[in-house]
Amino acid sequence: MKKIISHKLSFFLLAVVLVWAKTYASYLVEFNLGVKGLTQQILLFINPFSFTIVLLGLGLFLKGRRSAVWIISINAVMTFVLYANIMFYRFFDDFLTFANLKQAGNLGNMSDGVFSIMAPHDIIYFLDLVILIALCVKRPQLKASQLKKRWAAAVVLAGILLFYINLSVAEKDRPELLTRTFDRNYIVKYLGPYNYTIYDGIQAAQTASQKAYASSDDLTSVVNFTNSHYAKPDKKYFGIAKGKNIIKIHLESFQTFLIDYKLHGKEVTPFLNKLAHGSHDMKYFDNFFHQTGQGKTADAELMMDNSVFGLPEGTAFVTKGQNTYQSLPAILNQKEGYTSAVLHGDYKSFWNRDQVYKQIGYDKFFDASSYDMSEENLVNLGLKDKPFFKESIPMLKSLKKPFYAHLMTLTHHYPFILDEKDATLEKGTTGDSTVDGYFQTARYLDESLEQFFKDLKKSGLYDDSVIVIYGDHNGISENHNRAMEEVLGKEITPYQNVMNQRVPLMIRIPGQKGGVNHTYGGEVDVMPTLLHLQGIDNKNYVNFGTDLFSKEHDETVPFRNGNYVTPKYTLIDTTVYDTKTGKEIKPNKETEKLKTQVSEQLDLSDQVLYKDLLRFHKLKDFTPVDPAKYFYGKEKGNE
Repeated sequence: MKKIISHKLSFFLLAVVLVWAKTYASYLVEFNLGVKGLTQQILLFINPFSFTIVLLGLGLFLKGRRSAVWIISINAVMTFVLYANIMFYRFFDDFLTFANLKQAGNLGNMSDGVFSIMAPHDIIYFLDLVILIALCVKRPQLKASQLKKRWAAAVVLAGILLFYINLSVAEKDRPELLTRTFDRNYIVKYLGPYNYTIYDGIQAAQTASQKAYASSDDLTSVVNFTNSHYAKPDKKYFGIAKGKNIIKIHLESFQTFLIDYKLHGKEVTPFLNKLAHGSHDMKYFDNFFHQTGQGKTADAELMMDNSVFGLPEGTAFVTKGQNTYQSLPAILNQKEGYTSAVLHGDYKSFWNRDQVYKQIGYDKFFDASSYDMSEENLVNLGLKDKPFFKESIPMLKSLKKPFYAHLMTLTHHYPFILDEKDATLEKGTTGDSTVDGYFQTARYLDESLEQFFKDLKKSGLYDDSVIVIYGDHNGISENHNRAMEEVLGKEITPYQNVMNQRVPLMIRIPGQKGGVNHTYGGEVDVMPTLLHLQGIDNKNYVNFGTDLFSKEHDETVPFRNGNYVTPKYTLIDTTVYDTKTGKEIKPNKETEKLKTQVSEQLDLSDQVLYKDLLRFHKLKDFTPVDPAKYFYGKEKGNE
């Protein structure tokens, strides 16, 4: 022990081993990296070493106490990087990016969720730091002559060499690892969280430079794709809802498996079940999938209102909040004179909404300041759904008709907390608090929605309104597969996990009968669908989705990580499944063609956002939104 305390090399080696140990432990305990085969197992075992050896090894060039201070300081930074990713992964099932850091302020509104995901065993991720500091305090001076500089250089070079060996083997196992980064899991699995952080920093810098060097020429391939991908409207539906109000209701974290699901012998969502079976003339799409990435709710909003995909990292609402958009609210306003509004029981700065809504062209934003935010009305992230819907009725009535209103619920959000007095259904019994609470908050949301429908009818708004109901993203991540296997009564394979990404989409069109529609689609398809219902052809707009009612609708549903699902095929990483049976099948020309199309679709959408390409798109019948014309305050309409 005395040698470890006094010798630089011993102290360095101990630090390296401790960092490796906690990092490898995090792989086994915290992250679901999908490791397959001996090669990936070996890479997972060795990948923490290269970065650790290089960065800590630089301390070997320093003399005495400075060497220990360097090693401990770098260890502290690496500890922060690792634990920040652990916390982020527990919450979002993804890894932290530099783009996410711009959104750190949102965590202040999510304190219940953040504290609930801390675990007693988290102490192990800080234990090495405590050990090193204790050793340094006990024997503050390290022998300056212990290591010659050429040996220090050899250690650092060995770390660099190890990285290149690691990368070479990884590239052989997963070609184009660093050039086609749709999924951060791959980077961490092959290279580790520390190398991933450096890689993400480089990517972030490159992204920032893209807009500066973009030109109108970059838009050509985008327009060519969206024109070729266009699906002309079905005459039966085109213009059938012209001039009708549109009330769009966001069901927070609501997954399709809840429809018709019974817990303790009781329907979890009896009202939504009725809607799904045609009540209130509701058309129900039972093969509708969320396509969100790290932005979750914000990504869903972006896709539903703009028919572009969310970013591969971070959220466009924050990082691209000043972009030019061809949004649904703006088009409805300019073509048909619609007033638009968002109604949400949280404060306007969350997810940068008070800024990005101005770019999208929402006339009014009724945020938390417009509602009664008394303590008894609050739970988890903000206003409970029942008072939210009740107080929203007079706000809807105040809007100039026709209007497009987007109502966002909150109660059914992770970690699925509900006051005992509001619970009308017992929790689940899986032993997983997240999954067990999920059913209670889903029932509360269902009851809230039923009352809202009754209030809509009393207000006189119901009969003359298109009503759209959708789930924004999954509420139960892969971290809860054990409990979900008990809930669904089946193994959660990679195929089943994709099937679990279904969220409901329901559309009520006045005068039209309801029923189940089995068409495959996703959130980018909603905007062109609603435009065509209004009799507005979306052909000239940059939309990456297609009309769900069109006979030419593309039933390929891309996911943010490059996977896809169609009625025939499901691609997960490099494995293809038969969508109907879930059985693994060999890739073929058709599946490879679909993979290429999805890759192009996502890439072009990313270019639109990263380069702000819509500022170059000139249309005769559309004027880009001027954000200076919008103000979300008490003085102008949010009284």
